[in-house]
Amino acid sequence: MLNETKVVGLPLARIDGPSKVSGKARYAAEHFATDMLFGCVLPATIATGRITDIDVSEAERFPGVVKVYTYKNRPTVAKRESKWKDEVALPGYTMRPLEDDHVQFDGQPIAFVVAENFEAARDAAELIRVRYAAYDPHTDLLQEQANSYEPPVPRMKEFMPPKPRGDAEGAFAQAPHKIAFEYYMEGEHHNPMELFGSTVLWEKDGRLTIHDKTQGPQNSHDYVCNVFGLKPENVVVQNKFVGGAFGQGLRPKYQLFLAVMASLDLRRSVKAEMSRREMFYLTWRPVCLQKVSLATDAEGNLQSIMHHALGGTSRYEDYQENVANWSGMAYKCDNVKISYEIAKLDRSTPGDMRAPGAASGVTALETAMDELAYEVGIDPLELRIRNFIHVDQNQDKELTSKALHACYREAAESFGWANRRHEPRSMRDGNDLVGWGMATGFWEAQLSEAEAKVSLSSDGKVVVSAAASDIGTGTYTILNQVAAEAFGVSPQAVTVRIGDSSLPKTSVEGGSWTAASSGSAVQVAARAVVATLLKHARSMPNSPLADASEDQVEIAEGRLVMQANHQVGVAFADIMEAAGVSEVEEHGKVAPDPATMKKFSAYTHSAVFVEVKVDEELLIPRVTRVVTAVAAGRILNPKTARSQILGGVVMGVGMALHEEGMVDHRTGRVMNHNLAEYHVPAHADIEDVEVIFVKEDDDKVSPIGVKGLGEIGIVGVAAAVSNAIFHATGKRIRHFPMTIDKLLGEPDRH
Repeated sequence: MLNETKVVGLPLARIDGPSKVSGKARYAAEHFATDMLFGCVLPATIATGRITDIDVSEAERFPGVVKVYTYKNRPTVAKRESKWKDEVALPGYTMRPLEDDHVQFDGQPIAFVVAENFEAARDAAELIRVRYAAYDPHTDLLQEQANSYEPPVPRMKEFMPPKPRGDAEGAFAQAPHKIAFEYYMEGEHHNPMELFGSTVLWEKDGRLTIHDKTQGPQNSHDYVCNVFGLKPENVVVQNKFVGGAFGQGLRPKYQLFLAVMASLDLRRSVKAEMSRREMFYLTWRPVCLQKVSLATDAEGNLQSIMHHALGGTSRYEDYQENVANWSGMAYKCDNVKISYEIAKLDRSTPGDMRAPGAASGVTALETAMDELAYEVGIDPLELRIRNFIHVDQNQDKELTSKALHACYREAAESFGWANRRHEPRSMRDGNDLVGWGMATGFWEAQLSEAEAKVSLSSDGKVVVSAAASDIGTGTYTILNQVAAEAFGVSPQAVTVRIGDSSLPKTSVEGGSWTAASSGSAVQVAARAVVATLLKHARSMPNSPLADASEDQVEIAEGRLVMQANHQVGVAFADIMEAAGVSEVEEHGKVAPDPATMKKFSAYTHSAVFVEVKVDEELLIPRVTRVVTAVAAGRILNPKTARSQILGGVVMGVGMALHEEGMVDHRTGRVMNHNLAEYHVPAHADIEDVEVIFVKEDDDKVSPIGVKGLGEIGIVGVAAAVSNAIFHATGKRIRHFPMTIDKLLGEPDRH
């Protein structure tokens, strides 16, 4: 029914790009009011204990200070735990800023200073005197693994390990080829460019307009209303521009609570923005210890897979990820045992960080697969192909599609894998040892509930409205393309309104589901607009479309026409004039289909090939080449899609070689809470990256055939780098990140 004018699939530049590069785009902390106050947090300097005394008198006397909040004078807010639960809350007790004298993690906010300007708030916060009764911190996962446990309340049923199948232990014992190793991953910190901030604009009638750094404005909206007992219609949360998030913005952060609290108490507009230091006290990819045991027969066919994962969580919430389950669905094996536990640490609650669970679990699995390939004596790619499977054995379901074979083939050919010498240390480039490694990537392809409104005016202008967020992924642009193609108009004729809690409901932006979900909702709404146009057209006197059905018409050049003959049709303007309206607006809604979900599983797949060069004397590794092939269904925009994969690859390199949250376990404190000492890949660390999108048609995964790209780019990258380093040096590093000290021979902690 809809016009097939080629707009979807074109590599259009981001429509929000000009606003961003010109500085016109305003982020959460870049909104102002004439009477605005500014807040600054004082973080705790112990990891666990109690505040025995907090003296704010000197801070209160500081020029410009309006009020200092602590647990002693925090205004009354909701007490019931249900009121604090946000859309993606975890089992446990939600952290409540300034609730009492207990300190549960390093950097916990213990005071909030509000002043006429930020400098006064910051300087006054330094004058607060705090005494603690510090307890012995327990922040080392390796020390706390003896106290680990299976989560009593699953975060999601999909995160629960599948029931064992076959006899994994028996098959392992009898197999001729086997490996069993532990892999340890240090915690990582998200560190998006934009700091977390909230600007609360207070209006005299008590209404609040809040600009919040979040991946879900409706999630922040509901949180604020529930915690402070506000009427939903009196609060609007906007996040029209978000400077990166990577999962850190899924849940409301404490600056939102504190800014709203102060605004309501003081009846003034309040802004609160975190420092870079504070960003390290928020959510983080949890430290993780995994044991993977694999066994094959003489030909390399998997006979046994056992994968146990242990992750860290906080004292007050049970953070959980899908870490180990990937091992049960990645390759064909009839004997599988998977387990997952968590251990409480005196740290803040971890949070979802790009491809949560998979980024860690697949790293261990794919490194172990490389070790198994050398044990069996076959090429690592051949081992994976030999154990390829077309079904999801974990859930005993068919797959909606799986173009992983094409990923292997196209990436290997472009990379030149056929020229690889199998033996470690067998390839050189001058003084550099050259290593080639590869890995497979997996991620869930999900459709979440989403709504959208689409309006078409008589002059052919289109407006798309949805609460969806654009966290740098290109949501503005791809929703524009879907609507433009639906109505046969240019992208310039489409206006996209997103990032506002008052717009049609969507889930938080995460899990790589926004393009599939909101894009499908836009398409449904567009079809409803066309159906309404046709209804009006049928009612027109002597209408050429009087007997037309919805599947017989389409949009072309400002007219509703017959597909078989574009000469037969009626202009938009004429249809609307006859109906007495200036525009047609309709609502679209999508949700997962229970029948499809019952029968099928859906995943994105990738094949990652990496070249590293390691200086033989200094043992400094460099990733010199990456080729990644991705099967992710329909690609709406190759330019924004490629950017997503490039970003994932860079983060994967960071996971492999750079990123490491360093905690002094004697004090429980984060020691490298800045970008000088917490290393992330810089431009000099990233060389040639080639992204290939393989053709994959999928009519089941989502109404528009999209699977999602935000996560798959990182999955498998760290393992491929690890495998390449082994191929180059003959040294297997199982402690991530693989920093130079480990290559030089420092023994693994575990």
